[in-house]
Amino acid sequence: MKLFTAIDRYIFRLVLMPMLAVFVIAASLLVLDKMLRLFDFVAKEGGPIGIVFQMLANLLPEYASLAVPLGLMLGILLAFRKLATTSELDVLRAVGMSYTRLLRVPFLIALALAGLNLAIVGFIQPMSRYYYEQLEFELRSGALGASIKVGEFNTLAGRVALRIERSRDDGRELLGIFARVKDENGEMLSISAAKGRFLALRENPDTVILRLTDGQIVQDPMRQTPRVLRFSQHDLPIDLPAIEKFRQRGGREREYVLPELLRIGWSDKASDRDRTVVRASLNYRMAEVVMILMLPLLAVALAVPPKRSSSSLGVFLSIVMVVAYHKVNEYGQSVAELGRIDPALALWGPFAGFAAIIGWMYYTLAYVPGGQPIGVLERFAGKLGKWLGAVARRFSRGPRALPAPGQHSGRGA
Repeated sequence: MKLFTAIDRYIFRLVLMPMLAVFVIAASLLVLDKMLRLFDFVAKEGGPIGIVFQMLANLLPEYASLAVPLGLMLGILLAFRKLATTSELDVLRAVGMSYTRLLRVPFLIALALAGLNLAIVGFIQPMSRYYYEQLEFELRSGALGASIKVGEFNTLAGRVALRIERSRDDGRELLGIFARVKDENGEMLSISAAKGRFLALRENPDTVILRLTDGQIVQDPMRQTPRVLRFSQHDLPIDLPAIEKFRQRGGREREYVLPELLRIGWSDKASDRDRTVVRASLNYRMAEVVMILMLPLLAVALAVPPKRSSSSLGVFLSIVMVVAYHKVNEYGQSVAELGRIDPALALWGPFAGFAAIIGWMYYTLAYVPGGQPIGVLERFAGKLGKWLGAVARRFSRGPRALPAPGQHSGRGA
């Protein structure tokens, strides 16, 4: 007997394409929303544009933890909805294939994605979150070359005040340069130049050379007449300010990988506060992973519309339920971290309620003759749609024209 029949391969193809499409769409929408804010942030800090894409790459694992269950849910739902609306599902049921048998391939996909999501939330996401904050810190501190801002006065090493009018070639060529420099004797030098370029020193990485072209130096010694020197090229050494090092990973519970959470959560050396926060994070991650195994049952229960109906209410409800469960878990983790409720109860309580609802919906569809778990909502949505359509048609006609004075409406007395 073959493990996978032609029906299994057919269902796999039906599930795969919409699932991948939802992955891409959901991740793209989440990334685009963050991308606009990152571009604005990097522009204000004067950093290179390429750093935006590095920061977005470190955000992908966090967005994937929501995109994975949403993609799985809609992939299975749309596949079985197609089977139901084309009457293929009725044929498969007529030849003796139960819903549980038809869910063999979706459950295998869910098992694989649960393992993937465990790797994401348990190992990849904590590391990427740390690297994202490290990039943000380096951008703010100027470690990424973002300390020189165009059009503003920049103070370097406490003795150089530098202002640059414009820059070209991604900041490699500087135009309209003015600098005030205090030398070792305390004298002030005012330097202006048409062009300039920063050059690094291999032997001394803490010092850079600002090579100036076509300018002048005004020396203002104490109690003497200022002297003006013109130059075609002048090298101005600038000591780079000391950059504070970023903290070590693990300062927050979201940056711990699973083995670290297990070690800290049940360690006698950790404080009660740390153990509570770590256990809340651990239960949150595991509840998110385990729920993926329940999604095939929910998808099928929402995919099959009532007979002689093509309503898309199930698609809408699936998105609402997955996102709502995710938000409830986030709230439960926040409450558990404050110590107001046990972490296990805060995270696994909603899971038990959600799983009970899914179990009832699947049982109603699969084992109750003529059962339709969202039949009441389907009928309500149908009536609401008809009422809204009637209202829209009435307003689209506009108000009736009144008869002119002295004319009759055509009706009898």
